[in-house]
Amino acid sequence: MSVSVRIPTPLRKHTDGQEVVEVDGKTAGEVLENLAETHPGLRDKLFDDEGGLRRFVNVFANDEDIRFLDKLETPVEDGDEMSVVPAIAGG
Repeated sequence: MSVSVRIPTPLRKHTDGQEVVEVDGKTAGEVLENLAETHPGLRDKLFDDEGGLRRFVNVFANDEDIRFLDKLETPVEDGDEMSVVPAIAGG
């Protein structure tokens, strides 16, 4: 089951410049874990020391924020799209 994951510009250095990466998985968490396995530089950017998603990383599955769905357990299907969106702060 392949899901298209859109990678933000600041993280593309870890995906060899790819804007979209095809990744297998049945849940958002599996997709992100497989993405981090394939592109190890992303692991520290996506996951905290306990294996949870970092607070400042927003993930959308088909334009829905997974925080308001089933978080990392959000089911995904073949052909779905996910986006990784780092939070931006400043003043």
